[in-house]
Amino acid sequence: MQHALFHPRQRSLARGNTLVLGSLAVAMWLSHFPHLRPNALLLLPTLGCAWGTFDTARCMQRRWNFYHGGVLLCLYMDLMAGTMVLFFLIYPYFLWFSEGR
Repeated sequence: MQHALFHPRQRSLARGNTLVLGSLAVAMWLSHFPHLRPNALLLLPTLGCAWGTFDTARCMQRRWNFYHGGVLLCLYMDLMAGTMVLFFLIYPYFLWFSEGR
């Protein structure tokens, strides 16, 4: 039995959520949270988060049912995690420029 998790052409809600939460964890590690530092490598978790959100959005169904509602909740979670990753990416640069460096 093969799982859809390892096949990119098949829809997999677990793969999308894993990509997004893994990207958030890597972004927290790269940014040295809670002492945020500018780091250009945070672009990689940003792209991973976008790819995971797209993968989750592929699981949407045409008619509304409880699975569709669950996918919507997962998409909202993806958007919040993506916002955090973008915050880790952009905010230290604003601090860096405001200090006059």
